[in-house]
Amino acid sequence: MNSTWRLLVSPPARGAWNMAVDESILESIHRGDSLPTLRLYSWSPACLSLGHAQPCADVDSVRLRARGWEVVRRITGGRAILHTDELTYSVTGPAENPILAGSVLESYSRLAQALLHAVRDLSLPVEMKEGKADESGKTNPVCFEVPSTYEITVNGKKLIGSAQARKKEGVLQHGSLPLTGDLTRITQALVFKDEFSRQSAADRLLDRATTVETVLGVAVDWETAARSIVRAFEAQLGITFERGELSAWESTRAEQLVREKYDHPGWTERI
Repeated sequence: MNSTWRLLVSPPARGAWNMAVDESILESIHRGDSLPTLRLYSWSPACLSLGHAQPCADVDSVRLRARGWEVVRRITGGRAILHTDELTYSVTGPAENPILAGSVLESYSRLAQALLHAVRDLSLPVEMKEGKADESGKTNPVCFEVPSTYEITVNGKKLIGSAQARKKEGVLQHGSLPLTGDLTRITQALVFKDEFSRQSAADRLLDRATTVETVLGVAVDWETAARSIVRAFEAQLGITFERGELSAWESTRAEQLVREKYDHPGWTERI
């Protein structure tokens, strides 16, 4: 049975704004003012996002600032991601929505099937990692080094990293599809005990994660990847999309969340 969702295609924006928009959409849906939403976006400038419970001490602030990068804390879990040269998606809706209902893993699995379909549409030989999540990720500051259950891999290397939060307002899942660029840049934004450890982390990352361009040998632009995700969500999940914009309430609420939360050290540095 088809269900109608809103599709938002957002221009590149700061990390604090991107996270604030995702949360404002979640609140608006809870208010009954907005449809379930798929949002596709990117980040400018590059931004390191920390998981909800990740220590801020993981961040090398001096190196981060020297590169002109920013830092933000997500409301979802997981570890650090450097958002640059990627397509980011967010899925937001009520917990009782058929696609999002059930446990974290049940909803994660449904969305993963659509993501799998999307990257296959880009001609990538992808598969979905199933089974128990790798516990080694608990002590690892880098998200993309360790594939979790139902994440998308190519030849055992992680391609899409996703994280979900289930709140009283509903469900928010977002994730990153790295299109191009050097994945090891993230090691320049994190604290390591010495340069040997930093290089070792970079080497492990290249062994365990990849980008679309690395797999295909050619670049895929953001718009092409976005179209594949939209088509896959329609085909796999039976969604009919209505192209939309943020409501006035969502925009105002997002601006408030930037000021009071996502740009505020009380949130970013709370751990």
